[in-house]
Amino acid sequence: MLVSSGADLLCFGMGERQMVEIANRLAAGEDVSTMTDIRGTCYTVATHDYVPGAAVECPSYEQVCASKRDYAISCRKQQDEQDAVIGKRVIQRHGSRILVQNPPPVPLTQPELDAVYELPYERTWHPMYATDGGVPAIEEVEFSITHNRGCFGACNFCSIAFHQGRMVTTRSEESVLKEAEMLTKLPNFKGYIHDVGGPTANFRQPSCAKQLKYGLCKGKKCLAPKPCPNMDVDHTEYLEMLRKLRQIPKVKKVFIRSGIRFDYLMEDRDDAFFKELVEHHISGQLKVAPEHCSAVVLDKMGKPHIEAYERFARKFYSETSRLGKKQFLVPYLMSSHPGSSLKDAVELALFLKKEHIRPEQVQDFYPTPGTISTCMFYTELDPYTLEPVFVPKTPHDKALQRALLQYFLPQNRELVLEALKKAGRADLIGTGPNCLINGPKPAAKAAPSRRPAAKPEHKNRKRR
Repeated sequence: MLVSSGADLLCFGMGERQMVEIANRLAAGEDVSTMTDIRGTCYTVATHDYVPGAAVECPSYEQVCASKRDYAISCRKQQDEQDAVIGKRVIQRHGSRILVQNPPPVPLTQPELDAVYELPYERTWHPMYATDGGVPAIEEVEFSITHNRGCFGACNFCSIAFHQGRMVTTRSEESVLKEAEMLTKLPNFKGYIHDVGGPTANFRQPSCAKQLKYGLCKGKKCLAPKPCPNMDVDHTEYLEMLRKLRQIPKVKKVFIRSGIRFDYLMEDRDDAFFKELVEHHISGQLKVAPEHCSAVVLDKMGKPHIEAYERFARKFYSETSRLGKKQFLVPYLMSSHPGSSLKDAVELALFLKKEHIRPEQVQDFYPTPGTISTCMFYTELDPYTLEPVFVPKTPHDKALQRALLQYFLPQNRELVLEALKKAGRADLIGTGPNCLINGPKPAAKAAPSRRPAAKPEHKNRKRR
């Protein structure tokens, strides 16, 4: 975008720090061409004017256009440097110029994050939409509160870690309570705070103390395929804040609708947050994101294996039953992610049947900018191993996998039938307890002819 637009600077990430610095330096009379040292910005320079220094060089633009392997290598190098503590400058040659990406910006401090969220926002749609009846989607967020930023979960298909960073930063309890009290004074407030969350609702601190000094481990996940033993798990501060929110006058209920990292929650030895979550903060359904059940696919997603979800689900329904409540888990599921074969999709369909889960919605994987999963989709390579990855790409291949996750819908029957045959699982077609669909209906027998029988010739009939 920077090269094709001819702009002087491009900001990446959340943008607050670099935007303020650029504005201040412009106001002081500095020429934009000299602003090459601002973290969280990119610029280009003629090759002969580039001053060599500590930097990670990606394969050139021309190389990544010609070679998917080079594209995957470039993706890995960029991902590895998206850390505010250890991230280095990244460069890439574009013909006669060099693109320079400075290190990511330092995350906002808590007072700075408070200041951002305490600005006098309108909290409604732009007036230009008034003639169209407004923007209905605002109802989902009108009475929601963001309390954190960043996510060390870093799923491969999610770009949050790429633009917000993997280091979690939070607003102060005072700032969150102040916003909640302001919500109670809005004319449409009915007593319900719909969410107190963020990218991951129950992250309220960095993943570990080591991260603050040494950054996050390159090429590793804090929670996948298993939780790191160095991870600090503590819901105390988040729980105390929720308790205080529940006590605010005019607040009837405080819900959590942002994603709960159930694998992180299950590592907490203190059950206090889990119990209060189930008792006070669920509006009938809790949305969580196991995404798949196949270990092969989950590894490509950067997600924990399904056993973590199964343990969480058992504990959730046990606590729900103890409280005498009717509450349900709504699992987010994804079809056609890189690495998912028809065999894996069938495995997920069988898991859903075993768990009596009938999803109303299924997310079909689509590539989005800046993610490892998108790199795998395009290159059919894992950027961290450079090993081949199976990728369902055609609309029909994706439709087959999506249909398997909703095998029970009559309109999906023909697709499921085709998918099971292609996967070599015709044993799942029939009336057995494990079958996903019934077999083809037997062909109807031909109706007997109603043509009258020919009359026998009269014995005395003369021959001509």
